[in-house]
Amino acid sequence: MLRARFLARAALAATALLVTACAGDPGGPAGPTPEAVAPARLGRALPDDPVRMVLPAVGAETRWTQGLDVFGRQVGRAATARCAERKGIALPADIPPAFIRFFELPDLDFVARHGLSASAEVPAVASSSGPARTGSAAEVDACRAEGTKAAATVRDLYVPLQQQWFGRLTSLRDDPAVLKAQRGLPDCLAARGVPARDEQTFMSLADARQQRAAAADLPATERALGSTYAACMRPVEAVREPARLRLRTRFLAEHAAEIRTLRTTFFPALRRAERDYGVPLVFPEP
Repeated sequence: MLRARFLARAALAATALLVTACAGDPGGPAGPTPEAVAPARLGRALPDDPVRMVLPAVGAETRWTQGLDVFGRQVGRAATARCAERKGIALPADIPPAFIRFFELPDLDFVARHGLSASAEVPAVASSSGPARTGSAAEVDACRAEGTKAAATVRDLYVPLQQQWFGRLTSLRDDPAVLKAQRGLPDCLAARGVPARDEQTFMSLADARQQRAAAADLPATERALGSTYAACMRPVEAVREPARLRLRTRFLAEHAAEIRTLRTTFFPALRRAERDYGVPLVFPEP
C-alpha cells in the first residue's frame, strides 16, 4: 500500500503518518501517461550539512533521509549475518529494506518522474554462501539482538533529535496559509481525472487504481498518478517549503548544542559504520 508518512520506526511512532487505501475508486482516467523513464539510480554524495539529512525541510532532502534510515537497517542486517556466519547457522528469510517516501515532505520532482512508490533498489547485504545448519530459536534471537544493537549505534546518533523535528513539522498542518493552498487541490485533481477531496483521499484512490491495474500497465499507472500528484501539490509545497525552512531555522537555534555535535561527529560516525560493517551508505536519485 502507499504510505504517506514519516519513516516508520519505533522511536518515531508518535509522529509517523500513515495513509493507506481502503476506499474504492469511482474510476476515471488518471491524466495523460508520462513517457517511460529509466529506473531511479543510487547516489553516494553526502549533503554539505548533516542537518539536511537528519532534519529534512524540503522534499529533495528526504532522499538522504531515506538512505540514512535504510543504512541503519542494513547495518543491523550485516551484524546479524556476521553472527549467523560465526555460529554456522542459517537465518530465517527476512523482508529486505526499501526506500520509503516521506509524503509529509513530498519530493515532487522524484514523484513526477518515477511515480508514487517506485524507487531505487536497495543493495543487498553480503551473506555467507557456505553450508549452514538450522539455528535454534535462542541462537537466532541472539544474532538478531546483535543486529539490533549494531543498528542502534547508528540510529542513536540522530533519531532522538529527528523525532523532535518531525513532531514540530506537524504544526504546519493547521497553518492558515497551508490550509488556504490546500483548498485548490480538489479542483486540480478532478481536472486530471482523480475526484479526490484531499491528499489522503487521493492516496486511497491511487492505491486502488494501482491494485486494479494489470501488471503490464502498473508502471504507466504509477507514473500517471505521480504526475498528477506532483502537478497539483506544487502550489501547496510552494507555501509549505518556505514555512518548513523557517521552522527549521528556529529549531536549529533552539537545539544549538546538539546541532554543533551533529555537524562535528555525524559524518565520521557514518563512515566508520560503513567500514566496520561493509555496508554502503546510498540514496535514491532521479
